[in-house]
Amino acid sequence: MNNKQILGALSLDLKRVAIGYYRGSTVMSERFFEEALKRRDELDNSNLKPYLVKFLKNMENLKNKRNDRAAEDALLYSTIFQNASTIIS
Repeated sequence: MNNKQILGALSLDLKRVAIGYYRGSTVMSERFFEEALKRRDELDNSNLKPYLVKFLKNMENLKNKRNDRAAEDALLYSTIFQNASTIIS
């Protein structure tokens, strides 16, 4: 898979993390967060903009936050990665 596809999949996983937290399903959120971390590890960071690499590194902090804050941040990251996937060739 190329970075464009991986960023798109990562975006969907993070959106599911946010939805799980909003619904109160911590188990669902944790499962999709694990999937998102796997997707992150598949990316070739050398071809990404520095701001994306920074957000990818900050993803780890989601598991240390309260559920409502983690949901907001996961949705933010999802949007950022979704937008990045549309501009990468």
